[in-house]
Amino acid sequence: MSRIACLLVTASAALYGASCFVAPMAPRSSPQVSSGATESMAAPSVEESSFSPLALGAAVGLLAAVMSARPVMAADLENGAAIFSGNCAACHAGGNNTIAAEKKLKKEALVTYGKYEVSAIIKQVTNGYGAMPAFGEKLGPDDIEDVANWVFDKADKW
Repeated sequence: MSRIACLLVTASAALYGASCFVAPMAPRSSPQVSSGATESMAAPSVEESSFSPLALGAAVGLLAAVMSARPVMAADLENGAAIFSGNCAACHAGGNNTIAAEKKLKKEALVTYGKYEVSAIIKQVTNGYGAMPAFGEKLGPDDIEDVANWVFDKADKW
């Protein structure tokens, strides 16, 4: 939730900043000149505008980059699946447990053992417990978060 709020604030600030350079100014009224001086100042008047196609392109490009960029902090489920396949599937293929059959990764078992939260799964993977080894020194924090989110996502689908 805080990631979305941060993205929204950043996009709003970028749009507001761009609007200062892109939005056209209100038309200026031309100064009133006496009728005797109109002959000498008959040159056409050119109104200045702050509108710049270059600034508009930069603002749209920045907005597209901000809105289409993948959030940096979001869990990467594809990476989680790859980490699971390489490190966990030997014991937990299909959400099962080949060492302790009752401690599966399926939702019912995770709820029973108080592990049906991403933070609890992260703690289990990082520190290990019982027959499960600790992966805190083997995997990075981002990989552990990704695999924990993947397990949580798959728990009710196995």
